[in-house]
Amino acid sequence: MEKITGKNNDLIKDIKKLLSSSKERKLRNAFVIEGARLVFDVLNSVINVKVFLVTDTVMQKYPKSCQAMIERAKKSYIISEEISDKLSETQNSQGIFAVCAMQANHFALNIHSHYIALDHVQDPGNFGTIIRTAEALGIDGMITFGGCDVYNPKVLRSSMGSVLRMNIMHSDNLADTINALRSMGMRVYATSPDSSAKNITQIDFSNGAVCVIGNEANGISAEVKNCCDDLVTIKMLGKAESLNASVAAAITMWEMLR
Repeated sequence: MEKITGKNNDLIKDIKKLLSSSKERKLRNAFVIEGARLVFDVLNSVINVKVFLVTDTVMQKYPKSCQAMIERAKKSYIISEEISDKLSETQNSQGIFAVCAMQANHFALNIHSHYIALDHVQDPGNFGTIIRTAEALGIDGMITFGGCDVYNPKVLRSSMGSVLRMNIMHSDNLADTINALRSMGMRVYATSPDSSAKNITQIDFSNGAVCVIGNEANGISAEVKNCCDDLVTIKMLGKAESLNASVAAAITMWEMLR
């Protein structure tokens, strides 16, 4: 394997851009995974690995997994600890990175399945946690609109690799997507703290549905709400007016699948 030691190497500069820029990721249709757990999760996915970078220390610690990644990747390099520190988006670099191709932005929808839609969810921690919870509970897919980039490094970390396995589709216009889903016969619900909304525990989700989770500060846009079949709410007994987006999403998905 070729070894890279110079911080000004063009490949290292390009990878740093992918880590820090959503625009660059979209332009190059690629993203970067950092850390042993996430990188080795790729081995159990259909993700296409463009470049694998690893320090000598990590190679010695995980020889079999690293060899599997070398065989999987189109190109592989040994990098110095100094370069690893430069690339890392975390306080303590783990010395292992993979540049991967983005997955196709679509999946086959089934009107009897259960989906969650995110309307401008901004916080990468919330975003990644929702993806992780969706996979854990068995949600069939996610539709995203605006908000955080699904390949943001913080999203990848907080999802604990679920981004690599979940069916995720990005919508350019969520209202249009909802109208298309309803025309297929799917029921679509907007979650809301509104007192006039129906109690989510009284909704029958057994035939499949889509539930929309809104932006942390502003909730679901009026345009999207107007396209939905109904408003649903999680009834709260305490004085809190609303729930954190990831918590609301978790409860919503649990009710959809119970």
